[in-house]
Amino acid sequence: MNNFLELRNISKTFNNSKKLKVLKNLSYNFKKGKTYSLMGPSGSGKSTLLNLISLIDRPTMGSINFDQSYINFNENKKNDIIRAKKIGIIYQQNNLLPDFTALENVYLASLSLHNDKDLAVSKAKRLLKLVGLLNRSDHFPSQLSGGEAQRIAIARAIINDPEVILADEPTGSLDIDTAQDVFKLLNNQKTSNRLIIFATHNRFFANKADCLLEMINGSIKSTNA
Repeated sequence: MNNFLELRNISKTFNNSKKLKVLKNLSYNFKKGKTYSLMGPSGSGKSTLLNLISLIDRPTMGSINFDQSYINFNENKKNDIIRAKKIGIIYQQNNLLPDFTALENVYLASLSLHNDKDLAVSKAKRLLKLVGLLNRSDHFPSQLSGGEAQRIAIARAIINDPEVILADEPTGSLDIDTAQDVFKLLNNQKTSNRLIIFATHNRFFANKADCLLEMINGSIKSTNA
């Protein structure tokens, strides 16, 4: 199985009142068809790493390759297209647009790639049915429970059939029963043509991944890959 995502000597330094080196010469290869969990204490670099993989942020040093193609972080427009087409992102706080309904939050992600509203709405309704929330289509985020909002966020993340799903503490703000339901839904998105990486503090969920990656002081120290 070929490496789909390759990280080479990644470092990330933030310059605030003093330099803070969050990632330090991190290298790792990720393969399609697998799920990877990132564990580590707060400040170990989990979210920073996911932001780099999502092309939202750029490394201070090092390189990222997607499907053997080098990412040039100066090509913002090209990287925006790569993110829209290849990467689905799920956050702990769901980041749904508060003034849009559940249906609109999902189909707008499709419109970012294809300017076909009828197709986008059709796809969004199918995904809302998949996550068990078609009856909540017209509800706004403020009218949804935490678990429902995360289900909508998962539907939004997969509407463009991404090759990579990144989830940053997707169950961190949920009670245990709801968290298990949401994690099961996320885990069910695994396919032979998709890579899933999720950050978590929950050892139970982390152990369900194909590969458990421990992050300590900005580097991947141990894995069960």
